[in-house]
Amino acid sequence: MPDLSSRVLELIASGQASSRTEIAQVLGAAPSTVSHVVGQLLTHGILAEEGTDVSTGGRPRKVLRIGGTDEYAVAADLGGGHVRIGIVLPGGALESVSTVPFALADGPTAGLAALAELLDALVTERGRDGLRGVGLSLPGPVDIEAGVVDLPSRMPGWNGFPVAAWLTEHFGVPAAIDNDANCMAAGEQTVQPSTRRQAITVKAGSAIGAGIIIDGHLYRGSTGAAGDITHVRIDAAGDTPCSCGNTGCLETVASGAALVRILREAGVDVSSTQDVVRLASEAHPETTRAVRLAGRYLGEVLAANVNFFNPDAVSLGGILSTLDPFVAAVRSQLYESCHPLVTQHLAIERASLGADAGLVGAGQFALQRGLAASLEELSTPVPLRTTRNRSTRV
Repeated sequence: MPDLSSRVLELIASGQASSRTEIAQVLGAAPSTVSHVVGQLLTHGILAEEGTDVSTGGRPRKVLRIGGTDEYAVAADLGGGHVRIGIVLPGGALESVSTVPFALADGPTAGLAALAELLDALVTERGRDGLRGVGLSLPGPVDIEAGVVDLPSRMPGWNGFPVAAWLTEHFGVPAAIDNDANCMAAGEQTVQPSTRRQAITVKAGSAIGAGIIIDGHLYRGSTGAAGDITHVRIDAAGDTPCSCGNTGCLETVASGAALVRILREAGVDVSSTQDVVRLASEAHPETTRAVRLAGRYLGEVLAANVNFFNPDAVSLGGILSTLDPFVAAVRSQLYESCHPLVTQHLAIERASLGADAGLVGAGQFALQRGLAASLEELSTPVPLRTTRNRSTRV
């Protein structure tokens, strides 16, 4: 039952379940089947159980966790000019988190070498024996099976580079890479109530992306491009050129990069998305109007997706989500444009994990990749040594 074992590990590693009962409920599997799988994982030391969970009746439930108390992953969330790094524990807890400058434009060879130096320091601090994986969140499309960045518009020199293989070779453990919006969505899901199984998480920063959660886990689509709302055409954008080579995309009117361009054209002294956020936080009139309009445009595109998908929640992350006018405009547009049945119980709010969501998601992917490798080792048949029967002639 390798697939079921992987799902059980995914639920426990991400903190979405901590008992056999919860696992059976989430997966819709027979309790006896779940107990059998959990028993095998306990026998091999991949899982451990301790203490008791609070029970509403009946026998107390043992709490399941990833086996061993020292397991962890190191993870990084790359942006255009910075990287957020940290240690990620099973369940999503973080340690030693920091944000440092990072030159994405230097290319993968120099960039990964600099990143490895930062992560090596975390590994040395925590102890190499417990390292199970390395996770990396990237601001571009990712082919997760090949472990490469796939046709990125803002990552010169990174296209097709074997990022995951490079990290695996350097650290000696499995590496997981994914798009930043996907990592944010997966990280945010670890802290959502168990009743929220369908969600859209939007990362609104220098660019715009979205991650989709279906039945509690990430949906990537057939080519890994699910949630790429940034290149949806919108009337307000007209024929404005986009980084993708097309014109009139949402990114050209609603992203942080678009706001910088729009405000500079209006004579406002800004050079980065951080400048836009600072001015909007200070209630600068022109900036506040531009931010509110960007939120409205994002809400317009999101509305079509929300009407189609009917999620439990829309979570807003990224630096623009820290601005009240932006969040209010998105929420207003969704309520205005969506069917009342769709918004009846819809939660529209900032990502609970804030800037840490992508880091948690990347770390969870790395832990799951490491645990999957352990499962593969267990399922690999060991050749039996045979001894020939020798007969003695008389």
